Amino acid sequence: MTPPTLATSCAALPPEGVQASLGRPGAGLQQSISLLICALGGEGGGVLTDWLIDIARHAGYAAQATSIPGVAQRTGATTYYVEVFPTPIAQLGGKRPVFSLSPVPGALDAIVSSELLETSRQIVNGMATADRTRIFSNTARTFTTAERMVPGDGRLDDAPLLALVRAHALNHHLLDMQAMAQQTGTVVSAVMLGAVAGSGLFPFQRADFEAVVGAGGGAPAQASLRGFALAFDAVQGQSAQAAQLVSLLSIQELNAYTDNAERRTFIQNFPAETQEVLRLGHARVLDYQNAAYAKLYQTRMQAVLAADQQSDPSAAQGFATTQEVARWLALWMAFDDIVRVADLKSRASRLARVRAEAKAQGYDLLKVYEHFKPGVPELAGLLPEPLAKRLLAWDRQRVAKGLSPWAVPLKIGTHTVLGMMALRTLAACKPLRTIGSRYAHEQALIEEWLNAIQQGAQRHANLGLEIARCGQLIKGYGSTNERGKDHLLHVVQHLAHLRDAQAAADAIRQARQAALTDDSGKLLDGVLRQHGAAPRPIKEQPIRWMRRPSGASAAVPKT
Repeated sequence: MTPPTLATSCAALPPEGVQASLGRPGAGLQQSISLLICALGGEGGGVLTDWLIDIARHAGYAAQATSIPGVAQRTGATTYYVEVFPTPIAQLGGKRPVFSLSPVPGALDAIVSSELLETSRQIVNGMATADRTRIFSNTARTFTTAERMVPGDGRLDDAPLLALVRAHALNHHLLDMQAMAQQTGTVVSAVMLGAVAGSGLFPFQRADFEAVVGAGGGAPAQASLRGFALAFDAVQGQSAQAAQLVSLLSIQELNAYTDNAERRTFIQNFPAETQEVLRLGHARVLDYQNAAYAKLYQTRMQAVLAADQQSDPSAAQGFATTQEVARWLALWMAFDDIVRVADLKSRASRLARVRAEAKAQGYDLLKVYEHFKPGVPELAGLLPEPLAKRLLAWDRQRVAKGLSPWAVPLKIGTHTVLGMMALRTLAACKPLRTIGSRYAHEQALIEEWLNAIQQGAQRHANLGLEIARCGQLIKGYGSTNERGKDHLLHVVQHLAHLRDAQAAADAIRQARQAALTDDSGKLLDGVLRQHGAAPRPIKEQPIRWMRRPSGASAAVPKT
């Protein structure tokens, strides 16, 4: 099957330089310019297609578009196929080109995609060829259901996807289109159109694009024009740089952070490979509590570095153990509690982000409600151990009687003075955190983990590293967080003491991967039994009996 062509009598019409710039085969035969659009649901792929057809008509060119709808949002993008004949209709002498209804693998001039994995999917399907196809792709990812289901980090690595794009494209323009759309207050389809227009793929003038996109005027049209212009200029300037992701710390905060002489000295005393993660980890702990807590982070990291240097004096592993601990220790020390949640939800930066996402202008009234449901574990975590034990015992008795765990559903409007004062008052309870039972419990577990790392490193560098990587098991909140801590302690207590240090390291690595892969813990139990360790203890779960509704028949209905 060959790409659609005009009648033979029109083959000698001047190609307007389009064929040569596209690098297409058959220089003596004028062909339609073909573009495949891939967009997820709600991203405006249909709007982009309509724009291109209207732009072609506005500029006086023949064009056609078809679409193939996807199934749901992540089992396949909705694809739109556009063909434009590169000679104005006025020069065709009454003839009309014949267009194809579907894309031909290997015969596409360009692909524009709103998501990196969808771009790769089309390449794997054979749609792109290195000698013909231009690729315009968003570098941002919308994670698939399969990626989200993994208890650990189930995200696909972007590097192979980007390498695939570069290997199968005549040329490529990789942009963070989602960031551009957010920056200009528009949808990603306008940015995709700007990228295509800036490349010169179609024989249209910029004014043709802007006339159609800006038709009707109003705020939405102006936003679309801004997004179009941003991508147009990026591609025109051959700069396919992605917009930077919002970091945890702004540049100003980082500069202020590094100005402190004591902290700067602490960072500089560590190897260069570890300094960046240490800087971020130290700043996170400092923001979470206070300078004394950050000093505790420093002390712990100095002990880890000493053990790392002792086990690997030649630094063959590049201080990997220190880097792993610096990351996971900071996250663990900044554990989520109701004080932390209240603090984050009442920050000015969060409110500004909410207003930006809602596209609220300065004169718009925006109401923001925060939903909370604190229970006994959250409240007991701020109380001293004796009081916390009594409160938790009372809640367990309630559950044993068939009642639901005690909790208070709250709906707090942070747009109100009283709502914001309530959250800021709770956020100001940081000093109470250090006398609470949750704080003492977390610190004891952290110390047990760090001691295991240092003892493992004394036996073998790989053993210390694998124990350090088990910090990845600590994540989330509630039952997820508790399960992760149980898994970490069980793995360390039962596998770190195997006689052969390298075998212990391998066993811990397998156990960690099993725990991150299977949320139920069955794979982890299998690994534990494989290495002669005891499986995880079975925890009691209460059985709740439900009363039969009054008037309900005692007979079981037949099926």
